[in-house]
Amino acid sequence: MSDPTFLTIAEAAKLIKARKLSPVELAQACIAKTKRLDNVLCAYVELTEDIALAAARTAEAEIAAGGWKGPLHGIPIGLKDIYDTAGTRTTGHSRLLATRIPDQDATTVTKLRQAGSVITGKLGTFEFAIGGPSFDILTPPARNPWNPDHTTGGSSSGSGAAVAAGLVLGAMGTDTGGSIRGPSALCGLSGIKPTYGLLSRKGILPLSQSLDHAGPMCWTSEDCALMMQALAGHDPGDPASAQVPIPDYAAEIGKPVQGLRIGVIRHFHETDNPATPEVLAALEEAIKVLGGLGCEVVDVTLPPLADFAAVGVTIMASEAFAIHEKTLQASPELYGEFGRDRITMGAFFTAADYVAAGYKRRELAARVAEVMKTVDVLMTVGSPFAAQPIDAVPKYLFFRTPSLTMPFNVTGLPALCVAMGFSSTGLPLSMQLVGKAFAEPVLFGLGDAYEKATPWKSRRPAMALAA
Repeated sequence: MSDPTFLTIAEAAKLIKARKLSPVELAQACIAKTKRLDNVLCAYVELTEDIALAAARTAEAEIAAGGWKGPLHGIPIGLKDIYDTAGTRTTGHSRLLATRIPDQDATTVTKLRQAGSVITGKLGTFEFAIGGPSFDILTPPARNPWNPDHTTGGSSSGSGAAVAAGLVLGAMGTDTGGSIRGPSALCGLSGIKPTYGLLSRKGILPLSQSLDHAGPMCWTSEDCALMMQALAGHDPGDPASAQVPIPDYAAEIGKPVQGLRIGVIRHFHETDNPATPEVLAALEEAIKVLGGLGCEVVDVTLPPLADFAAVGVTIMASEAFAIHEKTLQASPELYGEFGRDRITMGAFFTAADYVAAGYKRRELAARVAEVMKTVDVLMTVGSPFAAQPIDAVPKYLFFRTPSLTMPFNVTGLPALCVAMGFSSTGLPLSMQLVGKAFAEPVLFGLGDAYEKATPWKSRRPAMALAA
């Protein structure tokens, strides 16, 4: 309690419910830390201090009157700046939409407000969730609190920085090819890309509708489960929204994981996109920990990573260009260089390419489904390397190197990144756990068990500790 901004959502919720922690004081602490650190971190596009404090005062009054709504009541949450917020700018971190003010909240934002969350503002993103880290966009790109000379990964860049530094206790990201899991991996968080269709995308600026996912980014797997409980549910306003029963996402938290069968996709991170020796060593240690917890760990083989990458990039680039073609032609100067050039790559794919990718996608999904019949969870690394220097990220990285996260956008399966250690330079390393469709509770339980069996969650960035 010496620094309430480093409480988990689960910890803060218990204190708030017992009226031992004031939502107003928690919000004030997060805002004060933001003001001290964000001139360096650049996590926010817009901090909505007055709105946040008003919501915190409302939450405090409701709880005092016996109206506690649940674990998110009074909890500071940030939003990636592609989530529509009524009366507050949603810009996609682009000069093209610098003055855009929606008149409605995204469905997920509405759900967070109904749960009593304190929305603190809009967090940085790679421009339109694809173009970054670029230095010629609306505001500077977010920096990694573990070392501000390094990137957070993307595209949910501000969300990664804000949660790791304790500017918020949880944040919303989106994931089209790894944009929740990438910054979660490089910032030491737990971040979930849910099953496709589980969370509504209504009111979220699209990048590629057939690959886009919304999801939470938190310090722990348990916190992700608590956020998912408020966020999940069918939305007729999203044509891809799934109509499925909503379970208790925290049902497996704290339970034994003995007997779970985990399939390690070694060729993904050993040969298809080789991880650094530090990452490989950390993953082997994580496998030992999970084995010690009673999990059965076996090797499995999926189609080559390059096949998933070819399908995912073809679909993503084609759909992104279709969305942006007219504005790129009319106002190319309003895009940042990374965003403009990455999106323009979609112009070079043909209709035949796009159709072929759709056929191949179904084939890949079927082959993964066959392997998933033999295991409960798949496992690979979250990122093949620790965070890179922010000015050294290649513009066309996802065209050049097959992504370790894209396979699970292509298949739509839920995937959770969990911190598994640190590099020799003190930067986070991460593993990726993948479940069967709509089996998020299993992932949260496994991630929670690993986090509690290892010391990684006890560390926070030095700059945030000193703030």
